[in-house]
Amino acid sequence: MEDNQAVQIYQEKLFLQYARIGKCLSSERRLEILSLLSNGPKSVEMIAQQTGMSVANVSRHLQILLEANLVKFSKQKNYVIYSLATPAVADFLMSLWKICENQLSDVPRLKEDMLKQYHDVTSISKEELSKRMNEGTILVLDVRPKEEYEFEHIDGAISVPLEELDQYLLDLPRDTEIAAYCRGPYCVYTSQAVETMQKKGFKAYRIAEGVQEWRAEEDD
Repeated sequence: MEDNQAVQIYQEKLFLQYARIGKCLSSERRLEILSLLSNGPKSVEMIAQQTGMSVANVSRHLQILLEANLVKFSKQKNYVIYSLATPAVADFLMSLWKICENQLSDVPRLKEDMLKQYHDVTSISKEELSKRMNEGTILVLDVRPKEEYEFEHIDGAISVPLEELDQYLLDLPRDTEIAAYCRGPYCVYTSQAVETMQKKGFKAYRIAEGVQEWRAEEDD
């Protein structure tokens, strides 16, 4: 009997620790912050700018993530820079997104509704893209902020942040075929970039995968 009680106490303590992560992830804003950090380290101010939250609100969410050991921080001059605690957190997020897509019908519906707004945008498969990159017949653009590109990017891609795209295209021959990617399958900026290029006369494609998905497929 005493052994059974000891096992029960052990299990309760163990699952209590697991629940700490679950409680931490119960906020959609904290999930958004983790998603941003999976693309590279960012200052509190940068996170606030990209999420539309106040610096104070971002700091509060980061403190909760820090207490759960999901993020870490360093200081660079006058800025505090946050990043994911380990690459395993990024892998966990990808698994979470996949579970949500498979188990929650609203998730693929939201994705489909978003893509319908860009009905003229065509996607290119990873296999076709890899083939054409090896042939040198397509240009790949990373339209995320430069610091995310510098942290990690698809080999062979060129950094052209979305706000610099119009200027970059001015000197590009119109017969150049282009593919663009951003932060993954649910990132609307990829479709916006492709639509912009199409309106300017380029043949352009959307890359559904982001860096994390690209890396995960290569590791399989």
